[in-house]
Amino acid sequence: MNDPWWIVLIKVVGVVVLLLTWTIFNVWYERRLVAKMQHRLGPIMNPIWLGGLGQALGDGLKLMFKEDFAPGMVDRVLFTIAPILAGVCAFGAWSVMPLGGEVNMFGVTTRLQVTDMPVSALLLLAMSSVAVYGFVLAGWSSNSPYSLLGSLRSSAQMISYEISMGLSYVAVFLYAGTMSTSEIVEAQGLPLFGGNPIGLQQWYWLLLAPSFVVYVISMVGETNRAPFDLPECESELVSGHLTEYTGFRYAIFFLAEYINMATVSAVATTLFLGGYKAIWPLSLFIPDTGYWGFLWFFIKVQLLISLFVWLRGTLPRFRYDQFMALGWKWLIPISLAWVMIISLMRGLSNHGYLQGPLLYIIIGVVVLALIAVLFLGGEKKVVEQREEKPFDAFAGGFPVPPMPGQTLPEFAGVVSGSSTTTTEEQGALTSDDERKDDE
Repeated sequence: MNDPWWIVLIKVVGVVVLLLTWTIFNVWYERRLVAKMQHRLGPIMNPIWLGGLGQALGDGLKLMFKEDFAPGMVDRVLFTIAPILAGVCAFGAWSVMPLGGEVNMFGVTTRLQVTDMPVSALLLLAMSSVAVYGFVLAGWSSNSPYSLLGSLRSSAQMISYEISMGLSYVAVFLYAGTMSTSEIVEAQGLPLFGGNPIGLQQWYWLLLAPSFVVYVISMVGETNRAPFDLPECESELVSGHLTEYTGFRYAIFFLAEYINMATVSAVATTLFLGGYKAIWPLSLFIPDTGYWGFLWFFIKVQLLISLFVWLRGTLPRFRYDQFMALGWKWLIPISLAWVMIISLMRGLSNHGYLQGPLLYIIIGVVVLALIAVLFLGGEKKVVEQREEKPFDAFAGGFPVPPMPGQTLPEFAGVVSGSSTTTTEEQGALTSDDERKDDE
């Protein structure tokens, strides 16, 4: 795109204002949606513009003017760079996000996209990868054990799920034949069937369903949201890498979290849900050209954000071993196998071999492989057979200390005695203690 500099400036300012206002709306939206799911009223003390959207705006202004305190043991340079790095990555990913098609902006024909490159999708992946340095620096510079453990968890989590997320990108690249975000959206606008009798388009969530499922799981883990919020779990690490942050620097991390939630949802919309293309069957009546495309883009992203809120309100937090096993034992192997299948099918299709009996044979092999993974995979659980013993409610000192003459299970066969001690025994114990002291 060869836009004048003032058009680019308008787009940049528009994207920043959009993300800030969208974050305010999402804070209110999350509170209200979780309240509805849990049969609560949510923020109702004031009207929507005061108690709802105005409350989030007031929280942001309060954090901006609040005392920006930092403990004396922190590395102040890195302590300040960490939130800035997270914020820049959160905003930078939107520079290549296609919000709509071609529009007329002050007499200039341009696209609702700040810029586009042949490798725009790789820039999205790079921004999400670099953002982890902000969390690592936050934990390291805080010089606090809770913050350091939170940053280590965050780095392990992002590395694990970044791999599966990148592999889900690869399947889209192979199928679309391009890494440009705008061209990927246009490729999804092609008809699903020859002649397109009912207006269906080949959105990749259907054609590349395994990649879409892997990406959705990975994007939740990438953003540290429940049930993957292990780096910030208050029950274990106070607040993770954010423990020592206050004021404006804490507000940047808070803002980056909500923007990242919208960013990964926008990437899913662009790569798998047709971007700014209209939703079928509404596409038969309502266009997606011009500024209408931004409406469809906004609706799709907001539906995915609703998925984030839904997961937070329904699922408990994973254990760390479950969390890492899901990424390394399931998502990454499934993604690798799926990429190999897509590569094989695209190669055969380009040479004209993917037709007739060979097509049905490949589909049958894929179906059988999926059935084998679902029903034959997994580890066999060995059930230990324990001898049934009489239940003792007072064993172990619970709910009261052991009764006189009772032996605790952990000391059975090791220590025996009673609660009463004779005078001779006390004297023997005293002499033994004195002899040990003399030695």
